[in-house]
Amino acid sequence: MMQYDFTGQTVLVTGAAQGIGREIACQFAALGARVVACDIDAQTLQETVAACGGRCEAQVLDITRRTAVQAMLESIGTVDILVHSAGGVCGQAGRPLEEISEEDWRSIYAVNTDGAFWCAQAVAPGMKAKGRGRIILISSGAGLGISLTGIQAYASAKAAEIGLARQLGHELGPFGITVNSIAPGFIRSNPATERQWQAMGEAGQQRLMDNIAMRRPGRPDDIAHAVLFFASDYASWINGQVLSVDGGK
Repeated sequence: MMQYDFTGQTVLVTGAAQGIGREIACQFAALGARVVACDIDAQTLQETVAACGGRCEAQVLDITRRTAVQAMLESIGTVDILVHSAGGVCGQAGRPLEEISEEDWRSIYAVNTDGAFWCAQAVAPGMKAKGRGRIILISSGAGLGISLTGIQAYASAKAAEIGLARQLGHELGPFGITVNSIAPGFIRSNPATERQWQAMGEAGQQRLMDNIAMRRPGRPDDIAHAVLFFASDYASWINGQVLSVDGGK
């Protein structure tokens, strides 16, 4: 039987203030890790600390700022496992492409793709020095197909995260570092996804469920369990891959 133990390891989780990121932080904390939970939302980040039973450290961080990411890494020391869960649609809704401003486009890339790169760049030196590390990027099924949101920047930014995991996996593999991506299906995990769910209406919700083999939306723990596997020694020879966790399409 597979058993996980992350005692003595430092795990950095971005986007940890709610939803999938919060669940990931709590699961690692329960398995003995030193968890550094990062998010730009200070108030809900404290709720994550409480959900973890106080067994994690909160760091308010804007991951779109490279200098802020590097400064935070200097303050916490070497990271063994990075889980980049931050991202999302930045409050946007689907619109025709000709209506999208430069700011709309770049803001989604900044938090999803840029943030993933800045965090990986910051943790890599310490991992190289130790000869071991795990980097896990939470992308989306939107990066493999089309986005339910209809947001062009979101679909392409998530595809970019998948490509980034593949590229960094080949670059960092010789140093004992694996880089993989998880592509969740539809997860009702935070206010944004709940608004999306409600906006579908009863007929739209049923169509979505009919397209999922398991006939249910995902839960944050479905994604957290996949993260634990990639972070463990059981996945030591899996690198540069994307794992769809979507109930079956």
